[in-house]
Amino acid sequence: MHKLKQFTFALAAVCALSTACGQSGTAETTSASAAETKAETTVETTAAVESKAAVASGNETAAEQTIDTVGLVPVSAADLKEGTYDISVESSSSMFKIISCALTVKDGAMTARMTMGGTGYLYVYMGTGEEASKVPESDLISFEENSDGTHSFTVPVETLNEMLPCTAFSKKKERWYDRELVFEASGIPADAFLNTSLKTVEDLGLADGTYTVEVALTGGSGRASVESPAVVEVKDGKAEATIIWSSSNYDYMRVDEEKFLPVNTEGNSTFVITVTGFDSPLTVYADTTAMSTPHEIEYTLTFDSSTLEEQKQ
Repeated sequence: MHKLKQFTFALAAVCALSTACGQSGTAETTSASAAETKAETTVETTAAVESKAAVASGNETAAEQTIDTVGLVPVSAADLKEGTYDISVESSSSMFKIISCALTVKDGAMTARMTMGGTGYLYVYMGTGEEASKVPESDLISFEENSDGTHSFTVPVETLNEMLPCTAFSKKKERWYDRELVFEASGIPADAFLNTSLKTVEDLGLADGTYTVEVALTGGSGRASVESPAVVEVKDGKAEATIIWSSSNYDYMRVDEEKFLPVNTEGNSTFVITVTGFDSPLTVYADTTAMSTPHEIEYTLTFDSSTLEEQKQ
């Protein structure tokens, strides 16, 4: 009987020990499973971050387009009145096409809402891909979806008429693609500039009539010139100038979005364009056919009001 009790006690002890071991094994298994899950999650998160940080190499990017900023005058928020203006944006990549852009000037800063020609980018950053990969996600600029399905990005703009770095994160490729953008000031009306030197026909009290005025040309390669003085016609408070180039190779001129065709068929290219003001550079574009393909070149014309002389009939 004493031996039976000893055996029963030993058996119970073995069972208890076995049960405890079994519970310990379950806990270890559960703990191991949680650790593995956490590790997997960490790996996935790390992979996503590394993927997001990747920058496309040269052979992964489309051929770059040349942006010509020769002769352009930088424009900052300090040069403009507060407001919103429709402007054009030049991109160094055909894969980053901006179909419209609204520039807002407020509180001494500029922002641009760029509406894209596609929906393939999740983020943009005004800098390089390498820089974008190192900042918190809250510093990246995500897209806004418009009612027509297009995507827009609202970005800070430091300066107009200068090349600014911009990188875009591709949804499909999961890569940052570096671009260069030029936000053009040419679409901004002349009266939006905080330029006290600008004088209008009204400011100068010019009566209807014909005048001559000295005009200075800047921009382009420096080889082109225009005849000076130029003839200016004032009618109903508006001025038009006859611009005669030193070449016959210009087939149109543009002031803002208004295009002007030559008024002559022989000799040097001659145009009659609108003059929005005197004593302040007027941005104009002239399309030359002298190159292998027609090329629009940006210039500025400055009409010196102190040299105005009325021509007697």
